[in-house]
Amino acid sequence: MTNSELATSIFRVAHLTGEFLLRSGTISNEYFDKYLFEAEPKLLRSIAKEFALIIPSDTEVLAGLEMGGIPLATALGLETGLPLAFVRKKAKDYGTKKVSEGASVEGKKTLIIEDVITTAGQLLLSAAELRLNGAIITDALCVIDRESNGPERCSEIGIRLHSLFTMTQLKAYK
Repeated sequence: MTNSELATSIFRVAHLTGEFLLRSGTISNEYFDKYLFEAEPKLLRSIAKEFALIIPSDTEVLAGLEMGGIPLATALGLETGLPLAFVRKKAKDYGTKKVSEGASVEGKKTLIIEDVITTAGQLLLSAAELRLNGAIITDALCVIDRESNGPERCSEIGIRLHSLFTMTQLKAYK
């Protein structure tokens, strides 16, 4: 699947209109339902192949953020062979009580994987938690950047955000 075919497919499968409250607290009249494109094996595989082309070469661990980043990180792990960490929004209060499960991130160059970024709020919170656990984080990947200052906010804490598509690009392929 070419990049433009992927963009068209994501738009057709996941673009919704209506009134939506975003995690950032803003109201939007359009929404990309990441679970709709993540639930399509062909699209998920194509996203992983595109992600594999842009991951930093020194990446040691892929950290998928709960919940949408986890299938993306898993698909990318299958594509690249890199180990996975599954990152919770909040550490569980039982068992291991960890915020990050799976591969250890301590002392490892860890790449955060997210689905859709608006202001990057959850990515920033998760990066802080991972760094407390010893992760070295300089980069993050997302499928869609909604172009609401996410990359700039990431940059403020030393993270380069790489996106497959901006919202403007996806809308151009509708």
